[in-house]
Amino acid sequence: MGVQLNFVNQSNDANNSQIVIFQKNVASDFEDLAVAWRVIKYCGQGDNHPFTFPLGLQVGASDSYGNHTPQLEAQFGQQFQLSLSSSGDRLAPAGYGASSNEVQVLNSLPRGAINASCYKDGRLLAVKTAIAPQQKAVFEFKPTIWIGVVSQIEQGQVMNSAILSDINTEISLLGISRADIVMRGGGAGAGSTPFSFTLENVVMC
Repeated sequence: MGVQLNFVNQSNDANNSQIVIFQKNVASDFEDLAVAWRVIKYCGQGDNHPFTFPLGLQVGASDSYGNHTPQLEAQFGQQFQLSLSSSGDRLAPAGYGASSNEVQVLNSLPRGAINASCYKDGRLLAVKTAIAPQQKAVFEFKPTIWIGVVSQIEQGQVMNSAILSDINTEISLLGISRADIVMRGGGAGAGSTPFSFTLENVVMC
């Protein structure tokens, strides 16, 4: 299950710009650097690009030895822990955390920092690095996506603060079943306008 979205390019852009879509982890006291969850490339004027924004979430972890766990289905409120078993490191559900809005990953290893990652649709959504033993990575996402025009960004790449500061369009998907995301603006010369993104043809759940 998920939200059926359709990106539509009605802009004046002639630069083959890339469109990045991502979420922000709002659980941190300070703003994390976001990950490019999906990058739309070469979508020409008048073209469209359908995709699904799944409601589900997966978590995974990697240890200091370069090992990566399988991705596990996660529900908000769940806690997971990476611990040392007789066959090596293992990520497993570990009950529920303190908040029903968060997914938490606890480093239960006796030594070594870990990285914890969230995924949607098999694509990297967010990452927390260098989690020390007995520390937690905490993930929380609002039902919104951020979208903007970028250059030279790859899917799964962590975006720096300079890129993020240029992206200020947040779109709520709460209660939506399907919708078009229409991009307008752009172009060259004195008549050019900033890019804009609007939801149209919205069907509610």
